[in-house]
Amino acid sequence: MNIKFRPVSSDSKFIESSKKYNLDSVLARIYAARGVNHYDDLKLELKKLHHYDKLKGINDAVNRLVMAIKENERILIIGDFDADGATSTAVAVRGLKLLGAKNVNYLVPNRFEYGYGLTVEIVEEGIKLFNPNCIVTVDNGIANIEGVAYANKYGVDVVITDHHLPADSLPDACAIVNPNQVGCDFPSKNLAGVGVIFYTLLALRKELDKLFWFDDKNKRPNLSILLDLVALGTVADVVPLDENNRVLVAEGLKRIKNQRACEGVKSLIKVAKRDEHSISAQDFGFALGPRLNAAGRLDDMTIGIQCLLADDSSKAMALALELDGLNTTRKEIESGMKSEAKKLLKQVYKQISINEYKQGLALYDSSWHPGVVGILASRIKEQSHCPVICFTEHDDNIIKGSARSIPGINIRDVLDIISKKYSDLIISFGGHAMAAGLSIYKDKLSLFREAFSATTLAVSDESIWKKQWLSDGNLDDQHISLEFAELLQESGPWGQHFPEPCFNGEAIVVQSRLIANRHWKLSLKMVEANDIVVDAIYFNPPEDMVIPEPRQSLHILYKLGVNQFRGNISLQLMIDDLHANIDELLVS
Repeated sequence: MNIKFRPVSSDSKFIESSKKYNLDSVLARIYAARGVNHYDDLKLELKKLHHYDKLKGINDAVNRLVMAIKENERILIIGDFDADGATSTAVAVRGLKLLGAKNVNYLVPNRFEYGYGLTVEIVEEGIKLFNPNCIVTVDNGIANIEGVAYANKYGVDVVITDHHLPADSLPDACAIVNPNQVGCDFPSKNLAGVGVIFYTLLALRKELDKLFWFDDKNKRPNLSILLDLVALGTVADVVPLDENNRVLVAEGLKRIKNQRACEGVKSLIKVAKRDEHSISAQDFGFALGPRLNAAGRLDDMTIGIQCLLADDSSKAMALALELDGLNTTRKEIESGMKSEAKKLLKQVYKQISINEYKQGLALYDSSWHPGVVGILASRIKEQSHCPVICFTEHDDNIIKGSARSIPGINIRDVLDIISKKYSDLIISFGGHAMAAGLSIYKDKLSLFREAFSATTLAVSDESIWKKQWLSDGNLDDQHISLEFAELLQESGPWGQHFPEPCFNGEAIVVQSRLIANRHWKLSLKMVEANDIVVDAIYFNPPEDMVIPEPRQSLHILYKLGVNQFRGNISLQLMIDDLHANIDELLVS
């Protein structure tokens, strides 16, 4: 374990200034270490959201949608098959109908038939099924030059709302709203797809206000009713939680806790066995998001979208239960794939230990499920601390891969470098700094492996390959408490680039046992906190790690958790990692 104390900027005055607000001293340091400079930064209110007028292309998009609404045109939403795409689609459909659109349909590509984005095939299918006047993409479209050209050929206007990084050439759409396109002055580049369409709806409502569109019959809607969906999609897509996104997530959580969520979100919370009154951003990421994603991974994301659009609680619950079942199946498939991946790692890359890899890893198995390779890549990345691409069969000549990366290596940039240096290696690619997708010819796999390893090494330095844990320090017995755990839970939302507080310290095992044959349930005496004894759980420890015995000394890295079981609420440490020999612990 390489643990580093999370630093606070030397010019930060937040810790000192927070004293007059009686903010807990440990919490003040946690905030300061995450870049909070002023107490007002903690007030996550809608009025603090960046204005939509700085989004490039927003006026063109709004003008086209105003015409579509006023002329009662047929609008078709084209989404994506992940949680961001599902929530984006639901927000677009609900929002446009709230604003007065009478003819709104949606279509989401089936991963196994059409692939990602606004392809020619999905446009063709959309025209055949719905004969739209206008297509609105959500969470996709920025890379689909051919799909937009095909729509234009048949007289269908395309409004693109997306957040993915654009290539050098853009589609010939009638409007593109994407904070990451060149020349866009919107301050936050971290909006998820669901955030982009929400902003587009806000701008559209303002323009309709100017046209006196709303009246007693057609009432002006409160678009904040969509924020539970916006929050879910934002967290599930693992975009950085800058202040703007934290406002969106905080307001969405507030709606849910006040029992004002849509029926689909309520049902997902119930099947995930969470409490809506204490729902957190972590629940979005680890409980609701995976169940929603399971539809797109194994079946058809239409199931997930139907759940989010359902206004009847019984229908929403039936769909949520179906999603829950798909998620269980996904876990079973993933378990088998992980076993095969371990064998492949040793065969292809030869190292004995997974900790010895210091290169980009590319694995292929024709039997792997195309909807689960992304999760598999993520799991191997977490264990090996290397960029990983997992490929599976697409057709006789082409294999498709899902890539996941580590801090310090922008995976999309790596693929871009390879595509420019070796013009015949990659057929297509796209994505973010930490996740991407691509297609290559099967017979080019060996060449691609070499190029991928060489390029990841070329863009990195030695420090990147050593996994480092950031800790917010040791806690005393006053802070290893249920009260402080609940305070931290309420002080979020925590997430990507605004991480949940994590602590480290010495402990002695009092009791230990195995749960479900893979998790560790521990009782620990915290040495640096007056030897208080607390419960702890370690989910999915490394398979080569032996469960510690009573009286064994440990150094643990942990989060404070609130455990709710059979009506009882108690403190539970959530262990991220541990070292069983304190003397050999490296603390830098």
